[in-house]
Amino acid sequence: MNLEKPITITKREIVNQISEKLDVKQVIVKDVVQYFLDDIVNSLSKGDRLEFRDFGVFEVVLRKARIAQNPKTLEKVDVPARNVAKFKVGQTMKDTIRKSLANKE
Repeated sequence: MNLEKPITITKREIVNQISEKLDVKQVIVKDVVQYFLDDIVNSLSKGDRLEFRDFGVFEVVLRKARIAQNPKTLEKVDVPARNVAKFKVGQTMKDTIRKSLANKE
């Protein structure tokens, strides 16, 4: 596995890259990216499942209630059930990442 610290890519950098590749103004690309992200959040908040073929699936799942332990005090703590967003990676993305990281070793 790659022991180098991963690079963090921001939304702004993605907007810049898309803007350059498509020769479209950054402000337009920024709006499209933001609307896309907002729609994902809104759909998940309604309980919808979003499937992007070969990329992955976003969905909301119910995480069961459980008993956890405070690592400092070792005290048992009840953690209630709650809904959480989940992302499952698509096969094409899995394969691409696996091949890319294997080539770096």
